[in-house]
Amino acid sequence: MSEHIIITTGIYDMIKDHVRRKKVTKEEEDRLILELKTAKQVLRRDLPTDIVTVNRRVKIKDHTAQKEQEYLFVSSNRAKIKKGKFSILCDVAVATVGRKVGDIVTWPFKDGERKLEILMVEAI
Repeated sequence: MSEHIIITTGIYDMIKDHVRRKKVTKEEEDRLILELKTAKQVLRRDLPTDIVTVNRRVKIKDHTAQKEQEYLFVSSNRAKIKKGKFSILCDVAVATVGRKVGDIVTWPFKDGERKLEILMVEAI
């Protein structure tokens, strides 16, 4: 797993606001605050292509549920779950944003801790 998440300043601010508005559990809040403190912030053009962020198609394996799913993470106002477009602030996105292909993260979801592996990331 990567030592630090890599995110743009815009995503950093969005997640910080999401936490401030209490849209996450206490466990998620604690984890996010810790990760944001050590996050590497970069310009959008300098963000590596294998990093989970907005406007990327991501394939994730949930080792806890033993299933794989593909997500298209978009800005919150463009999310359409029926079309496979998920908000960058949805639970899975928040757990994996800033991470790269091959990373495995154990995350405290509302329904319990889950282990996720990032299998693929591609720009759209």
